[in-house]
Amino acid sequence: MTAQTDTQGSVTAVYKVSGMSCGHCEGAVSGEISQLPGVSSVKAVATSGEVTVVSATALDEQAVRAAVDEAGFELVGRA
Repeated sequence: MTAQTDTQGSVTAVYKVSGMSCGHCEGAVSGEISQLPGVSSVKAVATSGEVTVVSATALDEQAVRAAVDEAGFELVGRA
């Protein structure tokens, strides 16, 4: 269930988040995850439930889970 790509100087991971249904949801999830150390970009897509995160190093899944929880949604796992 892991979609993670290491490119020069960054790691891209795709997570599945349940409960997102609109642009506001996408913004809430993106805003919380973007505050994690090392995150350079976050793109949440409500229709697919996927959140793509680019960071300097691999993120701790528990930290991502806590950020998603803080936004009011549930991290299902990695896509």
